[in-house]
Amino acid sequence: MIKQRHAPFYRIQKLQTALLDLLFPPQCVACRAYGARLCAACAQLVEPVGSQICQCCGRPQASSVPQCSQCQQRRSPAPAIIRIAALHTTPLRQAIHALKYENRPELAEPLARYLIALVQPSFPWQKVLPTIDAVIPVPLHTERYRARGYNQAELLASAFCRSVQYPLRSAWLVRQRSTQSQVGLTAAERQQNVQDAFVASNAVAGKCILLIDDVHTTGATMQACAQAAIHAGATAIFGLALACPK
Repeated sequence: MIKQRHAPFYRIQKLQTALLDLLFPPQCVACRAYGARLCAACAQLVEPVGSQICQCCGRPQASSVPQCSQCQQRRSPAPAIIRIAALHTTPLRQAIHALKYENRPELAEPLARYLIALVQPSFPWQKVLPTIDAVIPVPLHTERYRARGYNQAELLASAFCRSVQYPLRSAWLVRQRSTQSQVGLTAAERQQNVQDAFVASNAVAGKCILLIDDVHTTGATMQACAQAAIHAGATAIFGLALACPK
């Protein structure tokens, strides 16, 4: 379930969206055609990551490999397996930008379908999903949450959980300090930026956790989240992300 302190916002937002849809038919965020927030034509243009990936971090490679060079060099705990639904290109890039920066939380529902499609049914998720105890979205710091009004990763995770029937436990992971935006930072700067930025509740102890985020670039943020959960006693961490750079 969504955290109780955030539940009223989501109920109000859903009601507002339904009322607005009655008055003003929804438009596609990419092509502006009426009828859907992401029309069928644009949805078909979203590029899946495909099978040529690092089997560990899920990012595209020239050919499928057990571990990419970055994963081979990683020494600290990270999600055991990460998979990414699609490439961060048009029209998905436009939809994610609108969700995050243009006050379009209603886009989370259609975008979460790509996460759902990624795990049902596919390797390795037919083995992983039965072991999952809880789903945790990558959290925003309180200051950024207040400014935006919602956490886009939490909205995606909520829609995902409603479909696959897994418990959402947003309160189990907290961003304890504000961090600089990762956009424009190098891989090393990204890792330093989020180092020790997260703290996990003792509730994760003994649990298998699935982390969900919107954009997965170098993996620094999800790695920092995994470290916090492992430190608090989580037994296994897996990750899902909506998009990654081409």
